[in-house]
Amino acid sequence: MALGYAEACVIGALQGVAELFPVSSLGHSVLLPALIGGTWATDLSVRSSDSPYLAFVVLLHVATALALLIFFRKDWVRIIGGLLTSIRKRRIETSAERLAWLLIAGTVPVGLVGLVLEHQLRVHAGTPRAASAFLIVNGLVLLLAERLRRRSVASGAAGTGTADGPAGHHDADAALASDERLSTMPWRDGVIVGAAQIGGLLPGMSRSGVTISTGVLRGLSHEDASRFAFLLATPIILAAGVFKAGDLTDDKLNPGGHLWGPFLVGAALSFVGAYVSVKFLVKYFQTRTLTPFAIYCLLAGTACLIRFTA
Repeated sequence: MALGYAEACVIGALQGVAELFPVSSLGHSVLLPALIGGTWATDLSVRSSDSPYLAFVVLLHVATALALLIFFRKDWVRIIGGLLTSIRKRRIETSAERLAWLLIAGTVPVGLVGLVLEHQLRVHAGTPRAASAFLIVNGLVLLLAERLRRRSVASGAAGTGTADGPAGHHDADAALASDERLSTMPWRDGVIVGAAQIGGLLPGMSRSGVTISTGVLRGLSHEDASRFAFLLATPIILAAGVFKAGDLTDDKLNPGGHLWGPFLVGAALSFVGAYVSVKFLVKYFQTRTLTPFAIYCLLAGTACLIRFTA
């Protein structure tokens, strides 16, 4: 098996964008090669344990996580500072300290499940037909979340922070205000929203999609839910990449290191795609909803399911 520059460029850019858009990067990484067929289908298989594609995907995830770290660097300075301060004082007092522990609490469930089931889910659910079906399910989840949220808002039962923030705020002020609101989230909600990331382990189910959906159902605005989803995704994506970093130098997956060229080009495109995507989505969710992404998932999933069951 090999990995060419054309494949690396397309999959790298796709990963950077689809990882953060609520449309499932893993699902698209399964479906696109299968739709193209030929060597793409054989070279880019997530189910094969001896494919360089696995090592490549690891590097793409690291690039995506780095883009998130850079974009949210000011937030992470506050969050990490708050974590260290709370450990030193042995108590939680400030919003930064509480947000840090909320992120930790929300990360633990998916981290544990991912360690145990990631391989099994990738092997058994990483087929084009399964990914198509789960993409449809992802679309239904997004639509259901929007419908239930509208009912909640209409009945006046929505929780704190359901009103979407005005887009005219200065970026720094809006970020700080959002972090302050997120820090008031009940511990139970933080764990529930974080645990929703488990759904993203299935090809076709979007990590950001199910996390944002769960957030809005727990009373967060689209702006705050998406921000919390992106903050939650950063450590888990980075940890998964670091955990499997050895794959990049595995001679079976990257024989003789001759794939470093395509690897690095794809990673660069993934980094750029992720940075541009998160910058767009942070603005987008200040005033808009998940509905367009839900419609896309339903249409794309249905079309692919027909294609792979015909």
